[in-house]
Amino acid sequence: MLYIILAESSLELIPKKIHNHPSVTSYSKKFKKNSSNTLLDNSWHFGAMKGLDNEIKRGRPDIIHLTLLSLCTTPVFYKNKIKIFIHTVNDEVISINNNTRLPKSYHRFQGLMEKLFLTKKIESEDEILMEMKNSSLPQLISKIKPTQIIGLTTQGQKTSLDKLVEQIEENSCIILGGFQKGHFNNETDKIIDKSFSINDSSLEAHLVASRLAYEYEKTIFI
Repeated sequence: MLYIILAESSLELIPKKIHNHPSVTSYSKKFKKNSSNTLLDNSWHFGAMKGLDNEIKRGRPDIIHLTLLSLCTTPVFYKNKIKIFIHTVNDEVISINNNTRLPKSYHRFQGLMEKLFLTKKIESEDEILMEMKNSSLPQLISKIKPTQIIGLTTQGQKTSLDKLVEQIEENSCIILGGFQKGHFNNETDKIIDKSFSINDSSLEAHLVASRLAYEYEKTIFI
């Protein structure tokens, strides 16, 4: 089993403090949605987000959608060789059941995530497909107890992804950033055993995820 965590992910509902901002109220009126149960999305709420704490890491649920699709449509996912968690910027953790089939459409994904924030569980035929709990990243690590924790960041030691995968021990954990720009915060950095960079410049999370899944497949399905 390889644990993959999308850390500090840009996935949250619209904060209460900006519910009355014109860009939020106009969006809610246009799509007939309640601001309290709507994902923050900088494509629509950019003006309202100005001045929010940690603004650079917020309002990009599309990053999580694309990255999850890159992981959850792979043979290693279907055969239970990887386990995926989403750690959000507000310290929630979402666990993904390997029987989950995520919607390809972003709008359907948006609705699914909004339901998850509201109900804390997505179920089908008495099976929990997705579950959300309040949890910090260190708390998640304490729960899954990986043998080693590897962070992928431009600030890490230079390596190739195939060489990195060769070093992965059983029940290791790889942490990817689930945000648009910036670096892991201090709390995340503290729990990482080794940091690696697989490219000279920053790569999008979904590209890293798909390459990681492919390289990992090659090592376990030979």
